[in-house]
Amino acid sequence: MTQTDKARRFQELHKKPGVILLPNPWDAGSARILAGLGFEGLATSSGAAAGTLGRRDGRLTRDEALESVRSIVNATDLPVSGDLENGFGDSPEAAAQTVRLAAEFGLVGCSIEDAVGGHDPKLYDLQLATERIVAAVEAARSLPLPFTLLARAENFVRGKPDLDDAIKRLLAYQEAGADTLSAPGLPDLAAVRRVCSAVSKPVNFMVGGRGRSFSVAQLAEAGVKRISFATSLYRAAMNGFIQAASEAKQKGTFGFVDQIILTPDLNKFFPD
Repeated sequence: MTQTDKARRFQELHKKPGVILLPNPWDAGSARILAGLGFEGLATSSGAAAGTLGRRDGRLTRDEALESVRSIVNATDLPVSGDLENGFGDSPEAAAQTVRLAAEFGLVGCSIEDAVGGHDPKLYDLQLATERIVAAVEAARSLPLPFTLLARAENFVRGKPDLDDAIKRLLAYQEAGADTLSAPGLPDLAAVRRVCSAVSKPVNFMVGGRGRSFSVAQLAEAGVKRISFATSLYRAAMNGFIQAASEAKQKGTFGFVDQIILTPDLNKFFPD
């Protein structure tokens, strides 16, 4: 399947009834497992990508982040949207260039955040944040395929948990041409409903906040169109890894092996 076919398929998912589940693999193997389980699309995770290189989230360069998606994109015929942080630069042109490069690496969509990364993350002022989305949208529209741009209002994960401001930002990004919108870290379903009712573009909810593991049915009722899993699957896998290794190191036992034997044969997900 060509990249253009994947891009069209991805946009069609947004027009179909129901919620789109976009789990986040961290390598080719996890991508193939998710495809084998029947998911219709995938998203990458900046945190998981950093973890595979022994780094914390936000510590990858743009080249490293884009290279990390290559194996995921090539692993299946599913459309893949990339978590590309703030576009790896403060300027509108940095965001635009990241969108163009994302398409070169096979992605059919990506997200752009409205916050400075690094050790002292903070929100951009609204004018600059909107200019960055305008530039990203223009770059997306210049591509030879229908590229889906997600604009993120980072209020609740960047130290400014102001719902009114988050909605104001999302409305500005919607006006700027973003295809989908997200405000990660919303505290409750009431906040999710307010966001979904305030905007007219599809809203992405990001799973991963402790105490905010709402069901698909609850999020659909609140108006959510797509659900991404952030680092939650990667953390679940690493949790199992740490528990198994810790058992061997601390207890001198290998009880986890019996649990592995009971799991499905992973080879069925991988081609010869």
